[in-house]
Amino acid sequence: MAVCFSSTVKPTTYITIRTQQKPKNPIFRCQCSVTTITTTEPQPIYTSVRSFAPATVANLGPGFDFLGCAVDGIGDYVSLRLDPAVHPGEISISDIDGPSKLSKNPLWNCAGIAAIAAMKMLGIRSVGLSLSLEKGLPLGSGLGSSAASAAAACVAVNEMFGGKLKPDELVLAGLESEAKVSGYHADNIAPAIMGGFVLIRSYDPLELVRLEFPINKELFFVLVSPEFEAPTKKMRAALPAEVGMPHHVWNCSQAGALVASVLQGDLVGLGKALSSDKIVEPKRAPLIPGMEAVKKAAIEAGAFGCTISGAGPTAVAIVEDEERGRMIGEKMAEAFWREGNLKASVAVKRLDRVGARLISSIPR
Repeated sequence: MAVCFSSTVKPTTYITIRTQQKPKNPIFRCQCSVTTITTTEPQPIYTSVRSFAPATVANLGPGFDFLGCAVDGIGDYVSLRLDPAVHPGEISISDIDGPSKLSKNPLWNCAGIAAIAAMKMLGIRSVGLSLSLEKGLPLGSGLGSSAASAAAACVAVNEMFGGKLKPDELVLAGLESEAKVSGYHADNIAPAIMGGFVLIRSYDPLELVRLEFPINKELFFVLVSPEFEAPTKKMRAALPAEVGMPHHVWNCSQAGALVASVLQGDLVGLGKALSSDKIVEPKRAPLIPGMEAVKKAAIEAGAFGCTISGAGPTAVAIVEDEERGRMIGEKMAEAFWREGNLKASVAVKRLDRVGARLISSIPR
């Protein structure tokens, strides 16, 4: 069991920009931090809840640590219930359906840390909670596994007590977990909670920009995951300490082009920008057997673009048609086997526009 603790995350600011096809974009601002934000402790409205949080693709090529998006149909589940056997104000992890190396100590578990942060923000002191985690994402896959657990957990806590926390505050609760597990970066946790594409405009203070991909446009992600683990910390250690001005200018221009392409629903431009990273991908790709050949196979088969998803090893390509995406995915998997001697699974998924959500509940 673990009691809610004081936050180590810096005070933050949150921005949402809802883009429209018209030029004007309303901007909403609020100040918040991971401290108790409710004047009175909310009472639980459910005896149990079940939540889901989607997988995410971080970086998107040139957007290292500041761009990410959510992927529909795959992710983690959290079940949360009131538990009189747990000391009031504390939470325990009763069960984990997933890798045995995951800790049931809430202070050392992604879901536990995020749940504790959400309880802290809500000021929960009168009831104890029991949490069960169902891992739908493999560890070290490059699909935001830790963020999905954290997002599902803080959403479950929030819904249990009436949904008092806003999306920006939930991101802060999830960042508490990410900061302790894989580093202080929001490009997975923000889209896992908010859905869609998210730009991290600033980290100090934290500013998040929601990028609206046109609702009338289709976008599919071809996710090819080899049987190979690429721990985030190890992959971050491979990155250069300094970047030359030409590569800096190039990556900035491509990240800007990527954002513009998202807002316009321009898949050709999006794919071109996605494939253009000259700073991070060149350092990480050689650490993933066959990755360079996989990217080449995707492009030659007709994908608009291809890059490493997050820290890898999953390769992600974008297409506009699901059936074509499956064909491209098979070519990518063949390249992993041929050039990297790695078996790989293929999934073709839509953009998740919703983010973490409640999927079932039992009223008190």
